[in-house]
Amino acid sequence: DEFISPPPRKTVRFGGTLTDILMKYEKGETTDFELLKHQLSDPDIKDAQIINWLHEFRASVIYLTKEREQLVKVLLKLPWLRRSREVVEEYLGFLSNLVSAQTVHLRPCLQMIVSQFVPPRITIREDDVDISDSDDDDENLSENFNTCHRALQTVARYVPSTPQFLMPILVENFPFFNKSERTLECYVHNLLRVTVYLPTLRLQILELIIEKLLKLDVSTPQQDIEDAEENANNSDNEEKSTEEGLFDMEEDEERKGNKVVSSSSERMAHPLAERLDILMTILFSYIKDVCHVNGKLDISNTKDLYRDLVSVFDKLILPTHASCHVQYFMFYLCSFKLGLAEAFLDHLWKKLHDPNNASVIRQTAGSYIGSFLARAKFIPVVTVKACLDLLVNWIHKYIDNQDKGANVYCDVALHGPFYSTCQVVFYTLIFRHKQLLDGNLRKGLSYLQSLNFERIVMCQLNPLKICIPSVVNLFAAITRKYQLVFCYTIIERNNRQFLPVVRSGSGGDFVQTCTNPLDSFFPFDPYILKRSKKTIEPFYQFWEELSAEDLENLKKPIKEGTSEDEDDDFLKGETPQNDGVVGIAPNSYESNTRSPLSSIGSPPDCYVPYP
Repeated sequence: DEFISPPPRKTVRFGGTLTDILMKYEKGETTDFELLKHQLSDPDIKDAQIINWLHEFRASVIYLTKEREQLVKVLLKLPWLRRSREVVEEYLGFLSNLVSAQTVHLRPCLQMIVSQFVPPRITIREDDVDISDSDDDDENLSENFNTCHRALQTVARYVPSTPQFLMPILVENFPFFNKSERTLECYVHNLLRVTVYLPTLRLQILELIIEKLLKLDVSTPQQDIEDAEENANNSDNEEKSTEEGLFDMEEDEERKGNKVVSSSSERMAHPLAERLDILMTILFSYIKDVCHVNGKLDISNTKDLYRDLVSVFDKLILPTHASCHVQYFMFYLCSFKLGLAEAFLDHLWKKLHDPNNASVIRQTAGSYIGSFLARAKFIPVVTVKACLDLLVNWIHKYIDNQDKGANVYCDVALHGPFYSTCQVVFYTLIFRHKQLLDGNLRKGLSYLQSLNFERIVMCQLNPLKICIPSVVNLFAAITRKYQLVFCYTIIERNNRQFLPVVRSGSGGDFVQTCTNPLDSFFPFDPYILKRSKKTIEPFYQFWEELSAEDLENLKKPIKEGTSEDEDDDFLKGETPQNDGVVGIAPNSYESNTRSPLSSIGSPPDCYVPYP
């Protein structure tokens, strides 16, 4: 009976009332004080004990001054979240009393609450090695997070200055990217939830999250993601072929027709890409939830969020070169309403033509305009025409101003924004020429002729020499087909002027030609993260393959003796390759040669040998 019976309940306290213990501590008698801290730190402390202690502390909160900081730290470490409802309510009452009477403890209280924004750590040791990580399978996580947000709202209600103390703590506690996907997911989700009841922090929190996502994005090159996926697919195919050889039974054959898609099929093979995919999905969901109320677009909420995100875009995204995925938050937001897309284009246009902006910012703004016009399905032809009119008129005025001066020559350093704008126009025409000519061919051709491409191409600044060759060649093919301008004479002359550079490497000397002097990229190239791309694809314009007739109209404008380093990673397309035709897609350039499997969904630049 003695063994079966439960152990006796621990007494609630030793050494008298809380007030007596604190008064003795002031006189230098620390024995009862240390015993009190020991009791509060007991991992086996009962709910009834916690409630009784908290009740006394609430009545004696006036004594919890800066000198009692150690005792307050012990109280903040109490395991209150995973306790009964009575304990939770009592603890929330204690927090409200503490921060309202002793604001000196505000920061530790906020630190304690924010630390609960991620799953708790569990201690695991294998062969004396600590491999502890977060407890991702905790079933009570959602309820615990709800309680944390209640606590944060309670503190903010009693201390109006909470937001200014909270933001540095949110920054400090952001998990490293080597933490589990679940840890990052929970923390970002909780950060975005804070913006709902502390709207003054929304801009700063969005900036924090997007800054972290951007670092994750640029540290995960698209080619690395594609290589990881390719290796994973090859490994899966090898395993499947082995299994089919071992278990080649009739019932297995019958099941082959029923393709089962497991949850692992949506996982990214690259670990950092997997984390980025999860976090981008959360960001897209947040944007949708903020902008829609009861399933309908709320114009006021959407405009407010647009202002915040454009501010973050200007500060973080625009100065960052060659990010692949994070910038799509603007693409997705603009898909909600045409007015947002037009406002975004107008914002980029002001960046582009403002001479007070740095040249690199102006060129990047141009890249965003071209890529946005080309890839966004929700932008109608009338908006595309309006943008082309603005861009082309600016180009002609630029040429007019240059013609007045002496010694006008091709120079990227002097005329970078001009060349970038020309490339925007060429790239937009490549993607949108069919829509511009659709319906009334004569009217469409008349519009394109009014843009006077011949003057742009023939000017002394020679934009065809500077723009990406893949864009130049497709532009030349399309304008030749519709007899807008004949570019091949200029292209051949430019090719003869290219001076190859001999470089030495570990594999010997090789010839390299600079084919991307603008160092340009197309920010809305195909999105490859598996989960979050489902949000983007309904609004995304993929490249349509060229017909056989289009291929026959192309001539080879670039000489054959170029080095492998010219062929950029995203200059490969998904068009089936015919004999004598090399598929290259006008995406962003990088220095390394990429696999032909990359850049699915981008247009091929097709070279046909001369007859």
